[in-house]
Amino acid sequence: MSDTTPEINAAAAAAGDEAVTDEVTDAVPSAVMQDDVDAPTADRSAAVTTPSADDSASEPATDMGAEPVTDVDRDSEAGASTPAPDEAGTDRADADAEAGAARAANGGRAARLKQLEREGEVAADFLETLLDIADLDGDLDVDVDGDRAAVAIVDSEEGRVPRRLVGEDGKVLEALQELTRLAVQVETGERSRLMLDVAGYRAERRAALVSLAQAAIAEVQASGERKALEPMSAFERKVVHDVVAAAGLVSESEGVDPNRHIIILPG
Repeated sequence: MSDTTPEINAAAAAAGDEAVTDEVTDAVPSAVMQDDVDAPTADRSAAVTTPSADDSASEPATDMGAEPVTDVDRDSEAGASTPAPDEAGTDRADADAEAGAARAANGGRAARLKQLEREGEVAADFLETLLDIADLDGDLDVDVDGDRAAVAIVDSEEGRVPRRLVGEDGKVLEALQELTRLAVQVETGERSRLMLDVAGYRAERRAALVSLAQAAIAEVQASGERKALEPMSAFERKVVHDVVAAAGLVSESEGVDPNRHIIILPG
């Protein structure tokens, strides 16, 4: 009995160790066990390392109390550092634009002036031919008056301009002016507002109309009532309208030609 007891105890101990080993194996995941089996002992001891001084120096220090810097903060800082627009350059650009507009306006006025001068030349050629055909005396003066070409038939050394070219109340003159405008339009392709005068009739009539308008203005201001003037041509009405406006009153045209006239209204 005593001889077999050590053998039985050794077998029992071996069986107990195997049972414990099986329990441990079942409790630990196979992947961990495989890593422990495959990795050398030296490698496992090197898996946990202490950061060196160089590693610590290469990592930026973190202030646990400071707020983290975000991309918004970086964008704000970048925007704050963006240089302001070049105000001097903007001023130069504005000045250049204004200069360009002025040059364009000057060029437009020059082109318009050239057009009006062309109208005057065409009108003078037409009227000269007409005078030659009618065998009438007279010289031609060509000018630009405001936004119109102005042509005048004046007395010449050979003789005076026949006053019949003016007619009663300037009716013949108005007809001759319209005929001349049509001749200019045919030549240039543009509608003309050319003004024609004969023997200074319009200049004399303008002076008379200014006096007439001033007297009517004084009457309206004194009475406070509107006043109607006699029928006038478009040229005559334009003269009166200008005088009334300069006096600070209002005028308007009523009726149809040949009875179209001006009404001066109290201020």
